[in-house]
Amino acid sequence: MPSESPRKTFLVALGVCLVCSVLVSTAVVGLRQRQQANRELDKLKNILLAADLYTEDAAVRQTFDAKIHPALVDLSEGQILPETPADKRLDPINFDIKVIARDPKLSRIIPPTDNLAGIGRRPDYMVIYQVMENEQVVRLILPVYGKGLWSTMYGFIALKNDIQTVTGFIFYEHGETPGLGGEIDNPRWRAKWIGKRAFDESGELKIEVVKGTVDPASSQAQYQVDGLSGATLTTRGVDNLVQFWLGENGYGPFLQNLRAKEVAHE
Repeated sequence: MPSESPRKTFLVALGVCLVCSVLVSTAVVGLRQRQQANRELDKLKNILLAADLYTEDAAVRQTFDAKIHPALVDLSEGQILPETPADKRLDPINFDIKVIARDPKLSRIIPPTDNLAGIGRRPDYMVIYQVMENEQVVRLILPVYGKGLWSTMYGFIALKNDIQTVTGFIFYEHGETPGLGGEIDNPRWRAKWIGKRAFDESGELKIEVVKGTVDPASSQAQYQVDGLSGATLTTRGVDNLVQFWLGENGYGPFLQNLRAKEVAHE
């Protein structure tokens, strides 16, 4: 058989492919646990960023455990569940929004007229994160998500314990266009949310992302955030997901119950 026969070339190529496949498969399996741990750590880091508790020299998990208390909320009832359901997927530590939203037993179809965020199904439960100081809740970190131009955007919005003031907003997963819609990652744009009022004194949802820049002289400026230049559809997606999740089909009942408790304690 000639040394350069097609058969020999094929066998060598096949052997190389098999070896590479084994090496790649071994690497994937071997690194899976580490990748999962890194994803979990990144999630905790973004929660701390939303809560303004993250510093470069701080240990992420230790800070999270010391300052953050996760809680499972029944969105329809607007109440924190006193005990975690038997389904392990609803454990606040293991909770995965994507898994829950796909399960018909743990989520519901959103009518088209209410589907502002474009997500199709809404989980019946969501894990929220309470920032604790001296055994008191000082901030709430609320997971939010919805459709942008190219992707589903996942993030956290933080509210002060007055249930009105935004103290942070961050996206931790998206596929928007770098330099345009991808500017939702820009710290300068994220900073524009801090101090804005999500609700007025009566509890009406008022916050919005406007096209262009906010007029500081406007009476509505305290409720408005600058849009992203050149990214109209991403801007609209961010506004829509905020409207949905802070509204009656999202965390609205839960936030209303918190306000009622605050009034009762005054």
